[in-house]
Amino acid sequence: MLLSARLLLLALTPLGAFMASAQAPVQGTAPNTPAQAAEAREPLTPPSAAPNEMNLYAVVTPKSGLPVGGLKASDFTLLDNNVPQPITGFRAVPQDAPVEIVLIVDAVNAGVESVAYERQQLDKLFKANDGVLPHPISLAVFTDQGIQVQGGSTSDGKVLMQALDPIATGVRIIGRSTGFYGAEERLQLSLNALRTLGNREAQKPGRKLMIWVSPGWPLLSGVGVDLSSRQQQAIFAEIVGLSTALRQSGITLYSVDPRGNAAPLQSRVYYENFTKGISKPNQTDQGDLALQVLATQTGGLVLNGGNDISVLIDRCIRDAAPYYQVSFRPATAEHANEFHKIELRVNQPGLIARTRNGYYAQP
Repeated sequence: MLLSARLLLLALTPLGAFMASAQAPVQGTAPNTPAQAAEAREPLTPPSAAPNEMNLYAVVTPKSGLPVGGLKASDFTLLDNNVPQPITGFRAVPQDAPVEIVLIVDAVNAGVESVAYERQQLDKLFKANDGVLPHPISLAVFTDQGIQVQGGSTSDGKVLMQALDPIATGVRIIGRSTGFYGAEERLQLSLNALRTLGNREAQKPGRKLMIWVSPGWPLLSGVGVDLSSRQQQAIFAEIVGLSTALRQSGITLYSVDPRGNAAPLQSRVYYENFTKGISKPNQTDQGDLALQVLATQTGGLVLNGGNDISVLIDRCIRDAAPYYQVSFRPATAEHANEFHKIELRVNQPGLIARTRNGYYAQP
């Protein structure tokens, strides 16, 4: 089955909305006029790296465990397309460093029962340790009306729970909420919400953690879904735009599935088919835009096992610090949108560095 013309328009939606001006609203959609789209494509410069350098944020952990601090630049090796590159800037950020954390409650892609259970688990998380969270958090709620940030950032769990309580997050108003076209509509809403929230965070300096509590938005991939060359070109442009915008904005995505062990096994692992970077339009698939795929590619976590969501969310929050800021000079591209694989190795046994897995270079 060919994807509908409407889905093609989704793929063609300019990702410059992510990079729009500081006056862009928190709730809304991508720009829809040529003038708005052109203005929105103005590039961003990472706030803590020189214009000719690329800035990376990395978390170092054992194979299982919390982030490790105290490492030096000499403990790392950075590879760009498997070629070692000099580290031109390095900063070890301590445990108590400030960091921007946004926790998103997804009431569009999660069913009513999942959202209700999710709210119970958030209550448990926010009330732990007498309501004192390890880092300040901003709470955002994603409904069919768009994405809304509830107040400011706070480490008071009771305040966050009070902000969540009045919101009827379990109510949907999408007319076609089932089948292919309902999934298509949810995908469009989800990507628009990511752009809108990303635009808000892009105006702030430094590293940001965006924890999306959701089963993920529809992949719209698989047997019977065929893409034309034009559609693949459009999706490739979407992938390049999202990857670049997330990197330049210092955003690391996290995906936490509120269904826990009730989630089908296939849905827990299917996204892994799309996590490698795409270098050509003819390699694209709608699955390349999945929440879990974007989370993996930015260096975040995909947590979808176990029924205690509060523990999974807390695991993401603990990623906030300590961390490392690493800069290097990217290679000059031979052609537009040239994909480069990034690997950051720790020269100490038993430790793994988690950062974004690639970037798109330009001539």
